[in-house]
Amino acid sequence: MSGAILILSGPSGAGKSTIIENASEQIGDFYFSISTTTRKPRVGEVDGVDYYFTDKESFERDIKAGEFLEYAKVHDNYYGTSLKPVREALEEGKLVIFDIDVQGHRLAREKLGDIITSAFITPPTLSELEKRLKSRCTDSPDIVAKRLINAKKEIEEINSYDFVIINDDLQKATEEFVTIARAARLKMSESDRSKFVDEWKAK
Repeated sequence: MSGAILILSGPSGAGKSTIIENASEQIGDFYFSISTTTRKPRVGEVDGVDYYFTDKESFERDIKAGEFLEYAKVHDNYYGTSLKPVREALEEGKLVIFDIDVQGHRLAREKLGDIITSAFITPPTLSELEKRLKSRCTDSPDIVAKRLINAKKEIEEINSYDFVIINDDLQKATEEFVTIARAARLKMSESDRSKFVDEWKAK
């Protein structure tokens, strides 16, 4: 595999999608991994664009078949990353970008640790996150409350990430993301480093 993996995590409302969109022309050829989920589509979401939407039975069947790089259950719904398109993108030398939660990051690290670069994206404060979630008017008050509780737990995992982007200024956050994406492409796997050492000694 000649590509690289960049995992992004952070609470819903942190601005991850906006940052990726703003940086898309500066980070080279990339594949944004689309998650599969059992939750219902929100207004305006399109199957195969925003998520692959499926039912719980099909998702659990694919779990047993080993079809996911990572998966997690969040707010009573499954979210996961199918392996096939990831493999294809890596073989094509693309930067594969994931937007997954801290559970998914942990599982992906266990499977593909040495080719993963990760960044946690967050608003500067919990109160700012609450303000953003309420202002976008896409979730009920109960869901917003659940997201805030989950965000408090997620922020505790910040030390397991390579980088942290505090999205207080969108332009600055985008510039930091571009730098991290370029660094991810330069990261060599353990096997690639060993191969280089052997070839270096032989010449």
